Amino acid sequence: MSPFNLRRPTAATAAASRSRSNPLPLSSDEDTVSTSFLLANLHCPTCVSTIKRALHEACADRVKWVSPNVVTSVVTVEHAPDASLVRHMRDALEESGFEVCGISTSAGDVSDLDLDPALDLDLNAADRAGESEYNGESSNTNTTTNNNTHTDTTTMAPQTSAFSRWFMPSTSRALQSHQARAHLENCEQCRTGGPINPAEPVEKHILETVLTHPSTTQPTPTTPTNNPPAPEEPFIVIEPDEAGFPPPLYRATLAVGGMTCSACANMITSGLKKHDWVLDAVVNLLTNSATVDLRDESRAADLVTAVEDLGYDATLDSVSEVKQAKPRSKPQTDLWRATLAVGGMTCASCANGITRELTKKEWIHSVAVNLLTNSATVDFSGGRMHADAVVAAVSDLGYDAVLTEAGPLSPDPDPHDVEERTVEIRIDGLYCPHCPDRVTSSLAGFRRNELRVLAPPTRQRPILKINYRPDAPGFTLRRILAAISACDPSFTSSLYHPPTLEERSKQIQRKHRLQILYRAVFTGVVCIPSFIIGIVYMSLLPDHLATKHYLMAPWTSGISRAQVALFVLATPVYFFAADLFHRRAIKEIRTLWRRGSRVPVLQRFYRFGSMNTLMSLGTTVAYISSVSQMIAAAVEGAEEVNDSNFYFDSVVFLTFFLLLGRLIESYSKARTGDAVEMLGKLRPTTAVLVEGYGTEKEEDVVVKADLLDFGDVVRVAHGASPPADGTVVRGESSFDESSLTGESRLVKKGAGDEVFSGTVNKANALLVRITGVPGSSLLDQIVNIVREGQTKRAPIEQVADMLTSYFVPVVTFMAVLTWILWLSLGLSGRIPAHYLDVTSGGWVAFSLQFAISVFVVACPCGLALAAPTAIFVGSGLAAKHGILAKGGGEAFEKASRIDCVVFDKTGTLTMGGEPKITDSKVYAADDEEKTSVLTALKAVEENSTHPIAKAIVSFCTTALPTTSPKPTIDNLQELPGKGMQATCHIPTTGTTFHLAVGNESLLSDLSVPIPPATTSLLTAWKSQAKSLALVATTPNPATHPWTLSLALSISDPLRPEAAPIVRALQSRGTRVYMLSGDNPTTAAAVAVSLGIPAEQVMAGVLPAGKAERIKQLQATLVQAGGKRRGMVAMVGDGINDAPALATADVGVAIGSGADVAISSADFVLVKSDLAAVVGLVELSRVVLRRIKFNFAWAVVYNCVALPVAAGAFYPLVSRGQHIRLDPVWASLAMALSSISVVLSSLALRVRVRGIGYRERRIEGVVEGGEGRGEE
Repeated sequence: MSPFNLRRPTAATAAASRSRSNPLPLSSDEDTVSTSFLLANLHCPTCVSTIKRALHEACADRVKWVSPNVVTSVVTVEHAPDASLVRHMRDALEESGFEVCGISTSAGDVSDLDLDPALDLDLNAADRAGESEYNGESSNTNTTTNNNTHTDTTTMAPQTSAFSRWFMPSTSRALQSHQARAHLENCEQCRTGGPINPAEPVEKHILETVLTHPSTTQPTPTTPTNNPPAPEEPFIVIEPDEAGFPPPLYRATLAVGGMTCSACANMITSGLKKHDWVLDAVVNLLTNSATVDLRDESRAADLVTAVEDLGYDATLDSVSEVKQAKPRSKPQTDLWRATLAVGGMTCASCANGITRELTKKEWIHSVAVNLLTNSATVDFSGGRMHADAVVAAVSDLGYDAVLTEAGPLSPDPDPHDVEERTVEIRIDGLYCPHCPDRVTSSLAGFRRNELRVLAPPTRQRPILKINYRPDAPGFTLRRILAAISACDPSFTSSLYHPPTLEERSKQIQRKHRLQILYRAVFTGVVCIPSFIIGIVYMSLLPDHLATKHYLMAPWTSGISRAQVALFVLATPVYFFAADLFHRRAIKEIRTLWRRGSRVPVLQRFYRFGSMNTLMSLGTTVAYISSVSQMIAAAVEGAEEVNDSNFYFDSVVFLTFFLLLGRLIESYSKARTGDAVEMLGKLRPTTAVLVEGYGTEKEEDVVVKADLLDFGDVVRVAHGASPPADGTVVRGESSFDESSLTGESRLVKKGAGDEVFSGTVNKANALLVRITGVPGSSLLDQIVNIVREGQTKRAPIEQVADMLTSYFVPVVTFMAVLTWILWLSLGLSGRIPAHYLDVTSGGWVAFSLQFAISVFVVACPCGLALAAPTAIFVGSGLAAKHGILAKGGGEAFEKASRIDCVVFDKTGTLTMGGEPKITDSKVYAADDEEKTSVLTALKAVEENSTHPIAKAIVSFCTTALPTTSPKPTIDNLQELPGKGMQATCHIPTTGTTFHLAVGNESLLSDLSVPIPPATTSLLTAWKSQAKSLALVATTPNPATHPWTLSLALSISDPLRPEAAPIVRALQSRGTRVYMLSGDNPTTAAAVAVSLGIPAEQVMAGVLPAGKAERIKQLQATLVQAGGKRRGMVAMVGDGINDAPALATADVGVAIGSGADVAISSADFVLVKSDLAAVVGLVELSRVVLRRIKFNFAWAVVYNCVALPVAAGAFYPLVSRGQHIRLDPVWASLAMALSSISVVLSSLALRVRVRGIGYRERRIEGVVEGGEGRGEE
């Protein structure tokens, strides 16, 4: 039934309807009513303008507001309360060529209208017209009016160009003004400035109104003003979240000025929390910022006023919505996970400090701080409230922390997340308080079970959040966007994507790089005059030049003009370029010694600081000592001071090289972590949508890929990639899946086959129906697994953490000790007097040069970057070859030390997908019994998804006649690792018997006698590497014994690459075992064909016993040629092998499609190719070797550089100069240390033996696996 009044209501009905409700007014004007007309031929914007013109001409000033909606085919009019006016408007519409199918009015009485009750509306045509209008097309329908012909026009999307992108900022104001004028032409209240009643906004009415109309199956009229629909109107209810979605939470960040101590911060915190609309407030004294959580985004501006009222300066920095997990009705665990974007980390000491501080809290279970991605993942208990405490704890340490995601950890996915889609839509063009109401009202035409508004838009935050269930082609995201855009020409809607963790991380890295870049450019400019004065004039030019004599001559207190100039140049560099190091060093020290710090006092002296501390100390000592020399010269009134007493030029060059090295290191680190970004780029941004699929009017339309929904049909052309996972519905082609699986061979695809986003069509164009829900495609799973693996640290990193935690105190001690030793040796006369090469400051200044060099040359960054950079590059290489490293660094380290690989037989070493019945022996007494047994066997096995069950069903189907009866199956039992048992009833014969089908173990448990001849036959089958399926029957197990009725042999072919892979592993010194639930004879035959020794075969093992066998191997296996326990890897298909995969030191799951996210495994092989197992072992060894090399290089560098900087080789003379490391060159050496480590990790991508990872072909493996690699 249509929601509109297609039949003439009686006066009694209307009166009763009015008495049932008391609608709230939507305007301060009490003398207006709202009427909605349902039209059958409202097609395009030309129709909209025609309708507006017709109504205004027919009704003059009695019509206040007109809103046609192309998508819902509804025209809503606000007009004077005159019943005859409704008829005039209807007549005006019909005279203009529009078919009026229904009328609904808030006046509740349309009895004077003469409407044909048979009128109806083709809503599908309206839907198609709306979607075509959104996609830039036009309907082909022409509407003829009384006097002229109305022809639809085609709306074209505005084209963007490089010119418009560059010059858009300069023209945005004019564009906004034009859009505002267009909006005012359609909004009478905005144009006349009429009073607005904000007490009852439309979205509130839509969210809270409960309707009782019997049908909401068709679009209903929208009311984009403040007048509520009539109570009898079947207006759609957009519910406030019945599915358990939490209300939106917004986080405002403020910059606060004027705070001087913790009392100020406490005062602001308590002042903000006094407001009932503030949920939480955290004020950071060190960063002069405040983070406030609130439910109402519009209150963000009030926060500034509240802080200013307390006497402090405040500026609103940003307001963003915090991602919240959907709560479960029965939470399965109290464990939560928070993901933070952390800014300000520069080295491992920073990451370690955050880890140490967080792990001190009892409710925090694990902490993973990633220096490369500037992120932290924290698992904690105690509920959502502790997520803010984690952010506060990190902020208290002096770092910028932003909560990007927080939610409960649960292994069970929510089934509703698969069917429904939650999106955020950005709407541009909201210029007045009515606009958000009109946007929400535009969605009222959709059914209540189709769409829910989770967060309505506001003028301050024009983001609409909805949850809907797509049903293409009738109901899609494109139709929702079209409905919003159709309600007002000035509205422009687009899908909004909140920044991901990688994007936030890149923003932090980009901000950090810009900070360094600006300072490096400024210092580089200062370096030019410093180089000319300090190097060219002082050392290179001859003394007789007048300009050099002028610069070098004493000017005041014996200080030359050159040194005064260098002092002027070095001072802004020290305070405005090196401030990056000073501020962070001060924050670190202040945090360590702040009041309430839980760090023991003694520990504060031997575990403190980071690389920033060393850099700050180096530049500070050089600058302060030089200034002190100038002050001393002025006090003493020296006639001439040696220029070597000053280090002003060293301060400039030192800062420049430190900044330059940090800049290069930042760019290099960003390159190591681009694996996730590169995978994400495999997604296409546009798609070719096939509209009208299956009809004669199929048409291709180019749309954005993120606007596709479940059920859409897209065309994938040659060379293109599917925009989402889907199933081929028409055509045949070949796909290159190497980007996901590493498999270079093309894979043929036909109707019914799955295709994946990120793969490339290499042949014919075909049609694909979208089946992958956004966020759950194979490519999305790979991205999530790679991201998860990169956050897991390798055990070897613990050594680096330990060294870096003590590095700064040790270096500080060495620098001070160096200064004291040289000073003592000089003052005591133990070293020759000619060593003293300074004229002012004596041995104090001489010794200070070595201390500065020690401060500057020491670099813990190389130690900290040795492992994570190699793991990041290794994870990217693994993903490129179809290996997903879920276990991260720890999995790589264990895999590099694998001594034994255990393969599951079925589905891993064998094909497993389509086994076949090759032999059969029937022991039934007659044909009738044979038919009964086969019929019952088929019915029983149809209840199983096991591959062998499918083979038995296929065998029975072939052996039975086409008219075989359908039996009844009761008491069906599945016995894990043995078979199935059931009670069967054959209706045609009336017989009932019990049937058991399974292996020899099951028949042994049932005491089924097997004749000697049958035993010989079964042994012969098993010797041919065939599995057995035996069928026994009995009328009644309690009174009659079981008898053998049927024996079957099943052949499961070996994978063609299985034998070469086993040989390849054995040639590398890795022992290979086979684990099978099959009988020992069959397993032994398979092992012989693969070259696996008989003593390394474990057969007849049930799924529950596989984990025990792995434990036995771990307890008894010893490393070849060593004493440590052997490292055991388990390779399985991830179905029945999950316990064994979790028990093994390294679990490797083989799967594809939906099987790639097996939680029990450390590694997941996307392709079902055993060659990847060898590649995994080789790549793991290459990665671990590179980690060790990086670590050794960093250690050796510091062990060599520190003695050189301390002056260990100063007594040696080369070319008349003492061998020493000047502070300037020490800074360059420090930068090269960390850069060399990062470049060493990036070199893994080079396909040159001895430098990077290079694939190596495995003998006997067909091209396509491409072999594996070596270093």
